[in-house]
Amino acid sequence: MILGIDEVGRGPWAGPLVIGAVVLGDDSIAGLTDSKKLSSKRRMALDTEIREKAASFGLGWVTSQELDEIGLSAALRLATVRAVEQINTPYHEIIIDGTINFLSETSKGKYVTTLAKADLLIPSVSAASIIAKVARDTYMAEQGLIYPGYGFENHVGYGTAAHRAAIDSLGITPLHRLSFAPLKSYAKPAPAKSTTALGAEAESSAALWLESQGYTIIERNWKIKAGEIDIVAKKDGTYYFVEVKYRSGSGQGGGIAAITPTKLRAMTKAADLYVQAKKLGGLERQLAVIEMTNQPPMVTQFLLLE
Repeated sequence: MILGIDEVGRGPWAGPLVIGAVVLGDDSIAGLTDSKKLSSKRRMALDTEIREKAASFGLGWVTSQELDEIGLSAALRLATVRAVEQINTPYHEIIIDGTINFLSETSKGKYVTTLAKADLLIPSVSAASIIAKVARDTYMAEQGLIYPGYGFENHVGYGTAAHRAAIDSLGITPLHRLSFAPLKSYAKPAPAKSTTALGAEAESSAALWLESQGYTIIERNWKIKAGEIDIVAKKDGTYYFVEVKYRSGSGQGGGIAAITPTKLRAMTKAADLYVQAKKLGGLERQLAVIEMTNQPPMVTQFLLLE
């Protein structure tokens, strides 16, 4: 029962830092290795298998804004703590890929072994590397739709020539890490986003926040004639049907106020239809709403609905 830990996204110019933490338990998964040595298709298949078979797993996210504010070293420690907090099964050893103990300032620090190339040698660390990379790459691909022209779906935020050319042409985005030296000279703001783009960004940020709180995202933007479910998430055996409400400023009445009795009935019907379509009868379920505001979107309230 080894808790394996690895990070993804230390060096990019844009996007979040993500730490993966996995306890595999008794299940063995063939083909685990450093995520960078796997094809995208193979990583995706292993990510699904890890989430199904692992005794426990967690993802710790730190946004680019948080990283700029506290610095890379503190961001690595914070993301690691956030990932480990989601582990809900016993383990007897912690192995972190690399040479730095990101838990040294916590009560778990004395149980940590650091090991260079652990993602090649220790299956649970390999698994942590894979789920972290798949989660981050998926998120950055979504940002490519929100910020067209930057190529986030290709370079996932790393400092490529195409990325630099896009910044020169379009300016920076809220995803960019302005504390990184190559970006300090880029002050031109990105063009204003449409309402549709803002809504999509809010939903992506909401999904990122849910992941950081230990939820697993099952579905995004599930559409039926009766309506749409923004996010279906799962935690501790309960399915959460989440409506994302975004307001660009706090003076617009708040997103929670938009959950009228009519809207609540529509959410209930959509959840019922989802359960029927996916044959999930008998599961524990909960309606919820996330209120977001400002730019970039930030969670201001997470409310469970009756």
